[in-house]
Amino acid sequence: MSAPGGDARAAGGDARAAGGDARAAGDTPRPTGRVVAVDHGSARCGVAVSDPTGTLATPLDPVLRPGTRKGFNRLLAAIRAYEPARVVVGLPLSLSGADSAQTAEARAFAERLGAALDVPVELYDERFTTSLAQQRPGTAAEDSRAAAVLLEDWLAARR
Repeated sequence: MSAPGGDARAAGGDARAAGGDARAAGDTPRPTGRVVAVDHGSARCGVAVSDPTGTLATPLDPVLRPGTRKGFNRLLAAIRAYEPARVVVGLPLSLSGADSAQTAEARAFAERLGAALDVPVELYDERFTTSLAQQRPGTAAEDSRAAAVLLEDWLAARR
């Protein structure tokens, strides 16, 4: 689902909101406090966290098998350890901005996170994050570098 006004980068609202309505980037105020980004995958989730000022994004260790109870609990613990003000989950849209085969899975995962956390969980377009992460040097896992790219883009849209 693309956002109103043709801005496809802001690809979803608060995952706990009815229907996960899309919002334009300007509709979400600039966060205060840390933000955690998650690049969801069935085998592993890439994770990144911002600094408290919302300037830098740092990749963290990925969480394996997030669909299992143990994996999901490890992800929740990793998120809670940073006491974020918000969690951003990557939404895998097609190149045209339409839903892809994995979009429903990401939406359901964001809903599950939203139900388990006491902070807003927002979906955000993750197109090109993996290819951009592959171009970056570093020793962090590719999934977490992709989460950092996602988070940097989300933060930049709110400056």
